[in-house]
Amino acid sequence: MTSLMPSLDGAYQFFPLNEPPVGTFIPKEDEPVPKLFQPITIRGVTFKNRMFVSPMGMCSSKEGHMTDWHLVHLGGFATRGIGGICTEGLAVLPEGRVTPNDAGIWSDDHIPMLKRIVDFCHGQQTLIGAQLGHGGRKSGSLPPWLAKIAGKNVASVEEGEWPYTVYGPCDLRFNEEHNLPKEMTLDDMHRVEDAYVAAIQRCKKIGFDFIEIHAAHGYLLTSFLSPFSNLRTDEYGGQPLENRFRFPLRLLKRCREVWDKPMFVRISATEWGDASERANDGTWKYWGIEQSILFAGEMKKIGVDLVDCSAGGNNPEQYILPSIEGYQVPYAEAIKKAHPDLHVAAVGKIISPAAAESIITNGQADVVFLARILLQNPHWPIFAAKELTGRLAAKTTNQYEGWIG
Repeated sequence: MTSLMPSLDGAYQFFPLNEPPVGTFIPKEDEPVPKLFQPITIRGVTFKNRMFVSPMGMCSSKEGHMTDWHLVHLGGFATRGIGGICTEGLAVLPEGRVTPNDAGIWSDDHIPMLKRIVDFCHGQQTLIGAQLGHGGRKSGSLPPWLAKIAGKNVASVEEGEWPYTVYGPCDLRFNEEHNLPKEMTLDDMHRVEDAYVAAIQRCKKIGFDFIEIHAAHGYLLTSFLSPFSNLRTDEYGGQPLENRFRFPLRLLKRCREVWDKPMFVRISATEWGDASERANDGTWKYWGIEQSILFAGEMKKIGVDLVDCSAGGNNPEQYILPSIEGYQVPYAEAIKKAHPDLHVAAVGKIISPAAAESIITNGQADVVFLARILLQNPHWPIFAAKELTGRLAAKTTNQYEGWIG
């Protein structure tokens, strides 16, 4: 019997075919397509629009295994018009989890559930990538809601709550509450590099469309980059930029060598130390936009395709700018201005469609990463098209057509 309903070819289950894909802008005659809805091609992979789901830690895994919670959480975005989804950070080693309940990709046992999530997103014609990370000296933190119950923020090594060694560029704690990190040896660095490479091989088997290396928020790679947290006296630390860049760039180069699809890197463009990155004598005090621009240039040389510009998380005494809409966008704009041929993403309290559209239109960034606004309104891309044009101009999924807006 011939079915009247077309389905997506190659999908692992029956999924009604959306033509065009959900989140595609459908213009009237001679109507300009908003920049936010214009496709973007990165290293041969075309994203249907420029709205991406930002990584959001769910702290809901056991021994690194994602569950159906993650399928529903991420899969829901795939049905609602987003251009690309980035998973929460997947730890490349068990001791690299930021919390004991973080997701992981250090074992082949993690592959089946991750593949199920990826296959579902592909069944909705939506691309999905993996954020790969290592928590470094912040590993062993407690999930936010559990921290409130426990009355503390960190799982103790001494009390056996976190049975792993915590690693960092040197033996400097993130703060008094965090566990004392072990200064990484060359062998430790190579082990981490090998773990990233192994994780990427798993990403290939799973079918991810892009990867993002997490080098932000005070985790391992951030702590190597910053003069505030990297107090080593060898060729991997101290004042010289090339020393602090050395390990992160070598790791990124190895990742690039084994991954031929788009590779993003999330950075903290500043750690909000104070008004200046340098002391009066010219020495580096804190990590900031001047060093981030230089680091972006080095990443570009080794083939990083996109820099995702976040901020903060490495300095426990950081000052924070007023949390107004788009408060981190100037950092993305500065890197884009310095490296116009490098793709750049803006992130950080991007809420209104008009603001997101202006970021792309004004050349401040190429894409926007969204989080809290998507939790408040998962159909935000559909309503963004309506706000920008005055009509429901973006394709909704077949099942919801006529019921949205």
